[in-house]
Amino acid sequence: MSSALRTGHPADPADPSDPTEPAEPAEPAEPAARVAGPTPWPRVSVPPPADTGRPLRKRLRRAVARHGPVLATYGVLKLVGFAVFMYLLDSAGDFREKHPRFGGGAHTWDVLGSWDGWWYQQIALHGYDPALEPVPGATGLITLEGNSAAFFPLYPTLMRLVQEITGLGPYGAGMTVSVVSSFVAALGIHAVTSRLGGRRAGLVAVGLWAVWPGSGAEWAVYSESLYTALAVWACHAVMTRRWLTAGLLTFFAGLARPTAVTLVAALAVAGLIAVCRRREGIRRPLLAVAVAPLGTLGYLGWVGHRMGDWNGYSKLQDGAWGHTFDYGRHSLDVLTSVPVGHFDYLFAMPFEDVIGVGVVLLVPVLTVLLVRLRPPAVLVVYTVLSYLMVMGTQQYFGNVSRYLLPLFPLLIPLALAMRRLRLPSLAAVLGTAALASGSYAGYVLFELGVP
Repeated sequence: MSSALRTGHPADPADPSDPTEPAEPAEPAEPAARVAGPTPWPRVSVPPPADTGRPLRKRLRRAVARHGPVLATYGVLKLVGFAVFMYLLDSAGDFREKHPRFGGGAHTWDVLGSWDGWWYQQIALHGYDPALEPVPGATGLITLEGNSAAFFPLYPTLMRLVQEITGLGPYGAGMTVSVVSSFVAALGIHAVTSRLGGRRAGLVAVGLWAVWPGSGAEWAVYSESLYTALAVWACHAVMTRRWLTAGLLTFFAGLARPTAVTLVAALAVAGLIAVCRRREGIRRPLLAVAVAPLGTLGYLGWVGHRMGDWNGYSKLQDGAWGHTFDYGRHSLDVLTSVPVGHFDYLFAMPFEDVIGVGVVLLVPVLTVLLVRLRPPAVLVVYTVLSYLMVMGTQQYFGNVSRYLLPLFPLLIPLALAMRRLRLPSLAAVLGTAALASGSYAGYVLFELGVP
C-alpha cells in the first residue's frame, strides 16, 4: 500500500517507498572531504517585530473614551465660570485698590493668589516657623499674630515640588496643583456617582461640582481641590474594598486640611460595618484605620512641639483668626439674623453670608435625599460629620460655601434626578449656572467677602 493511502496525505514525490512514482537516478556519492566539511547554518525565517504600539494606542483610545467626557464637562463649565469671574474683576476694578494680600493685585488673576493663597506662597518659599506671638496691647478677639503654621503642609509641599520641576514661581505652581487636582477630583466624583446612578448621573455630578457655591476656590491658590480629590478617591477605595489605599489617601488628606478627621471617622465606621457583616477580615480595615489619622496627628504634634504647647494649633486658630469650636452658637446667630435683615453679628459679610445661609439650609435637604438612596455608609458619615464640624465652628460664616465644597456626596441625589433631562435642557441648566457662578462662586467669595 502506498504511503498516501496509509497516512491520508499525498505522497512526497521524492519518497522512494512509493512504487507509483518512477525512481530518479541516484546522485553520485560526495567525496569524503566534502562530507566532513562544516555544516551550513539552517535558514530560519524571522517573523516581523510585533506592533508594540498598538496595545498602547488601544488603551489610550479607551481612556479617552472613558474619561474624555468627564474632563470636557468639568473643564468647559469651569472655564465659563472662570472667564466670567475674570471679566467681573476687570470691569469693576475694585481689586486694583486693595492690598495684594487681601483680594488685590496688579492683574485680575493676582486675586486668585490672595488671602489664604498669600500664606501658601510664603510657606512654599520660606517654609514654617511655628510660634505663638502676642499682638502688643491687644485685648479683643484677635490677640495673636498670624502664623503660617495654621495652614496644613501637603498643598505648599506640592507647590514647592512643582516649582523645582517646572521653574514656575509659587503662584504658578499653586495654580498648577489646584487645577490638576480639580480634574482628578472630577474624575473621582464621576467614579463614585456612576457606581450609584450610571455614567450620565456621574457627568451631571461633575457639572454640579463645577458650579457649586464656593467653587471659585477650585481654580485658585487654595487647598480645596487637592483635599476633595483625596477625599473622593478615599471614599471610592472604601466602596471598592481597597482598604489600604483608602487608609493612605486619608493619611494624605490629613496633611491637607484638619477636616480630614471626618474622613477618618467615616473610614472607621465603614470598616467596622464590613467586618461585622463578614465581608472582610479584620486585618486590612484595622490597618487602614490605624494609618488614616497619622497625617493630622503628626502635623498637629509637630506644631505643638515647635510651639512648646501641645494645644498650640488650636490657640493659634483662635487667637489669630477667631476660629474656635463653639458648638454652633455663631452659626445660630447668623441663621437667626440674616433672615430678618440684621448684620450685627461677628464677621458679617452681607452678600456672602446670604449665599452661605442658602447653602447651609440646602445641605440638610440634600442629606435626607442622599440617605434615602441607601448609599455606602462611608458617604453618609463623611457628609454628616463634615457638615456638623463646619456648623459647629466660629468663623467667617460666608466661608461655609467653600468649606462645604468637598461634600461631594450631596451632589449625588441632584445628579440622579437631573440625569432624566434631555441633553439640551441639561446643557441650558448647567450652562446658566456656570455663567452665574462667575459671580456667586467667584466674585462674591474673593471680593465681597473673605474666602
